[in-house]
Amino acid sequence: MPLTGGRRLELGARTLVMAVINITPDSFAEGSPSIDPARALDLAQAAEEQGADILDLGAESTRPGAAAVDADEETGRLLPALRAIVARTALPVSVDTTKSAVARAALDEGAAIVNDISGLRYDPGLGEVVAAAGAGLVLMHMRGTSREMYRQASYADVGAEVRGELAESLAAAERAGVAREATILDPGLGFAKRAEHSFEILARLSELAALDRPILVGSSRKSFLTRALGNVPPDARDWGTAATVAVAVLEGAHIVRVHAVGAMVQVVRAVDEVLRWKNRL
Repeated sequence: MPLTGGRRLELGARTLVMAVINITPDSFAEGSPSIDPARALDLAQAAEEQGADILDLGAESTRPGAAAVDADEETGRLLPALRAIVARTALPVSVDTTKSAVARAALDEGAAIVNDISGLRYDPGLGEVVAAAGAGLVLMHMRGTSREMYRQASYADVGAEVRGELAESLAAAERAGVAREATILDPGLGFAKRAEHSFEILARLSELAALDRPILVGSSRKSFLTRALGNVPPDARDWGTAATVAVAVLEGAHIVRVHAVGAMVQVVRAVDEVLRWKNRL
């Protein structure tokens, strides 16, 4: 997969681990989220040491019900941390944003990938910004906004509908000039989906192979896990996360997006080894 600056990201040889670095005051999944750049750098360096392959920086919360943040505020939170991380780590940095202005500023400062939870549905100019920079683009499946997405969590066939809507996002990216080989697809577990939809998507993840693009899965600490785990807080969902990460890798995920990097690196390495033996049989 091509990235900015002529770099490339190898996908398929092993599962890649994307570390979540939230630069927000209201992250749902961390005990003490912060917009402090020094803390963000500490988290990024720890993730690198623990075996992460990609760092994913987000400066606007996308949890259900989250209030929107304007581009200036998001950029102001993001750039100090991004600059520090790009200067002090060797990993490619992904920026979790739906806004073309934020993406442009981040790519100018050394980000290599844009992770768009809207699948190019929020900001029509975002695809052109990514294309001009030669960056990678993650297209996630989503309906509506964070504030009201569950109102649109109605599906006759969740697997087929998510696949079809991701195909629409992929076509929009190509129309904007983004190279097909620079795109990754994310089924958006927990976004405009009830718990049963997210578990079904995981069970049917291999069906996304029909779109012929790498797959990213983010199940880490999400609320849909409580259907199986009971009413436990986000930081107590890592065992459930580990199970869904293992399933995702077995079903064909190329990248998993996680909070507990060290533990999940162990999970994916063990599952990768199983898959290597399975492929020999």
